Amino acid sequence: MSRYRGPRLRLIRRLKNLPGFIGKGKTTNLGEFRNATDQSASRKISQFCVRLEAKQRLRFNYGLTERQLLKYVRIARKTRGSTGQVPLQLLEMRLDNVIFHLGLASTIPAARQLVNHRHILVNNCIVDIPSYRCKPRDIITVRNRPTSYNALRAKSPRKDKIPDHLTISLSEGNKPTGLVNSIANRESVNLNINELLVVEYYSRKA
Repeated sequence: MSRYRGPRLRLIRRLKNLPGFIGKGKTTNLGEFRNATDQSASRKISQFCVRLEAKQRLRFNYGLTERQLLKYVRIARKTRGSTGQVPLQLLEMRLDNVIFHLGLASTIPAARQLVNHRHILVNNCIVDIPSYRCKPRDIITVRNRPTSYNALRAKSPRKDKIPDHLTISLSEGNKPTGLVNSIANRESVNLNINELLVVEYYSRKA
């Protein structure tokens, strides 16, 4: 299980805004943490600490374990293209993250719960693996079950901007239907992060 069960406020205060963890459009009130920020600013921060913080931001935003994130970095090293951008593309194409961007869930953990409870269909087939890698032309819908319908009825698709590689529409019965247009690009990542720092952190492990 990659579910984080610790104190959420402490994590948000340390890693700042995590859209996938706290939801889009929600920001922390930095005024509440001014004292903590002043103390950290007066302390000299090492390069290892900077890389570690970038890795932790990426890990908790997408709800990954250490082993899962290391696996994505190792895949990126064997793939053509930018070693820093490939892991972000792989993470953006995960089923739970696609559901989050489509507006079918408020956070990535909530999207993962929908997948685990077998509420999500990919190309009319039930998929209960949150790490399932979506491909172009995949059609994502919600099962026609009272439980899933009532769960999504109160949370209609958000009006936030949907990334260019995704499209959402309402089919018959006002059921949301998502379409994967293409592979995600760097501009689709809503998280403010320097991915090269994560690669540098895993340089000795990958």
